[in-house]
Amino acid sequence: MTLDFTLDDAQLGLREQARQFADSVLSGVEAAIAPFPEPAQRFSAIEPFYRQMVDAGFVKALVPAEYGGGRFTSLQFVLAVEEIARVDVNVASAILGTGLGLYPIVHFGTEEQKQRWLPAFCGSEPKLAAIAYTEVTGGANYDSPDPKVGIQTFARIEGDEIVLNGAKHYTTNGSGWDGGGADLISVVCRTDPALPPQESLAVVMVERGTPGVEITGMLDTIGHRAANSPRVEFRDVRVPIANMIGGPGDGMEIVKSAFTWTCAPIGAACVGRMRAAFDYAYEFARTDNRSGPHPAIEYQNAGYMLADIKIRIEATRYLAWKAADHFDRTGGKDRELANITKIYASERSVDVVYDAMRLVGVDAYTTETPIAGIMQDVLCFPVYDGGNMGVRGRHLHEMLMEPSYDPLASAENRLATGT
Repeated sequence: MTLDFTLDDAQLGLREQARQFADSVLSGVEAAIAPFPEPAQRFSAIEPFYRQMVDAGFVKALVPAEYGGGRFTSLQFVLAVEEIARVDVNVASAILGTGLGLYPIVHFGTEEQKQRWLPAFCGSEPKLAAIAYTEVTGGANYDSPDPKVGIQTFARIEGDEIVLNGAKHYTTNGSGWDGGGADLISVVCRTDPALPPQESLAVVMVERGTPGVEITGMLDTIGHRAANSPRVEFRDVRVPIANMIGGPGDGMEIVKSAFTWTCAPIGAACVGRMRAAFDYAYEFARTDNRSGPHPAIEYQNAGYMLADIKIRIEATRYLAWKAADHFDRTGGKDRELANITKIYASERSVDVVYDAMRLVGVDAYTTETPIAGIMQDVLCFPVYDGGNMGVRGRHLHEMLMEPSYDPLASAENRLATGT
């Protein structure tokens, strides 16, 4: 038996489709968002590109076939994301945000909930979903057993209704295209302020137009310029109790699983951004003499730096592939390899783009090259979607302390702990 990293015809076809789509469609995003000073304006400007991704089937890829979709495996998603993020990270972020918003329904919802919400995302309209996870005080300690801290958005159960109160930010897609809210928001909340999240953490679905949902601000970011990071407040928001996914306490597994799913695609997005920096630096080194007698690539320091960059890109790509495949093989229960990939890929992307910047020189710090913009994008990866210093590192630390921890399990396509 051999270990074969060769992509089959279907995988190669998907990769080529994503590459062509990125080059022909998403290459226009930068010019489309450039005129707008405000983040809400830039986000609205990518709606036509998102709509074309809907037409191309990338949103259906988030939904199982029985509800009108054509759901990708994690590995398929990773293959597409690398090519898309190579050209533009903003529309990819909107797709990922919709995937996070729908994930609780797809993987933990009842049949009624799936039938109720998923088919609407398989039509021709550019619908947005979001997950309202991060508290305005931070999200790293969402699972703290101390009920006085952590998630402070609460869902009070009154008869057959849930009443939501709280505030979230960094709710990607949360404002919707027009500021009226996403079509569907998965709200991470607690059902009882006296109980720890292990007994009270829940996910409640809130549909667009529900009274009491208000977009009260928009965070601007130095990278991911057209990504959407609103503050969303919930003030006596009433929804049917049937809008809860699972029950109180089930939110722990739902949140961990959802953010595990994003790890390999984020790794692939890091590879895409690294490739963009490498491609520019490589062409620069081959063609620019810097007023000297030879192209830069003929000098060892430039050649060795390019080699180091390429090594890190290849290592990160295959780690992302491995993590995606392991996620698929374990039914989404892997935690170790997913978190390793998110941490490693995000931190290597910063290293790689910085080295590309050093190789090109001071011009890379200007708008004359794309590298400064790529650096602004990759600086986000280590700190978002569960920052490396908080959520991600703690997940791995907790696993290492488990008596059942097996350090060879991930290499052998098994779960690293008994959980």
